[in-house]
Amino acid sequence: MTPRVVTTAAAWQAELAGHRAAGLTVGFVPTMGALHPGHASLFHHALRECDVVLASVFVNPTQFDEAQDFEKYPRTLDADLALMGAAGVDVVFTPSVAEMYPEGRTYSVHESALSRELCGAHRPGHFSGMLTVVLKLLQIAGANRAYFGEKDYQQLQLVRGLVRAFFLPTEIVACPTVREPDGLAMSSRNARLSPAERALAPQFHAALSSTTTSTTEVSARLAAAGFGVDYIEDRDGRRFGAVRLGSTRLIDNVPLT
Repeated sequence: MTPRVVTTAAAWQAELAGHRAAGLTVGFVPTMGALHPGHASLFHHALRECDVVLASVFVNPTQFDEAQDFEKYPRTLDADLALMGAAGVDVVFTPSVAEMYPEGRTYSVHESALSRELCGAHRPGHFSGMLTVVLKLLQIAGANRAYFGEKDYQQLQLVRGLVRAFFLPTEIVACPTVREPDGLAMSSRNARLSPAERALAPQFHAALSSTTTSTTEVSARLAAAGFGVDYIEDRDGRRFGAVRLGSTRLIDNVPLT
């Protein structure tokens, strides 16, 4: 069954008022579309814990490093709706850029510590764009819980901080990374890998998981295999990494044993 689609904040919030009046719990899964089974796992988590599940599909222009990356990002709404329908999502919010940024881009959210490290050091402005749109989406959704994957662990931590800092009533629920059989973390970006790059990509997770090996050695191993290494770092009980294969940037993290 295809989920119902709403395109404005007002349309969803009118429906939300009825759910609240009925005492129903609402779960929310924000996405940028180009969905895969990793997203489906978020929907299933939400469906197990909530009475109503809202998902969003919005390709956010303010979190892309380059305009051409925004233009090239895959838009696969029909396939996305089919996947969400099969998963049991109730409502999908598909706003326009004008709906999400009615004042243009004159207002934004900035975080001054974690957002400047790891991926933030290599993608200036990315996390500001992400936090700005997540704040907007959480305000619109009005959900009891919102679901985020642990593959984007730095994003997850920043969103949790955002919720605390702005006293938002939504609980942020972390969901485990979903992987391909060869260990590669599922990501919409994987579709951009050439066949040769896709064959090489699982070595990233394999190297990252060698947690008894130093980060310097892991970086050297990946560079020798043909990866461009942005960083490999250990912190807060996890090992984080970001690499490039051709024009595709991959990120991942694993717990330190």
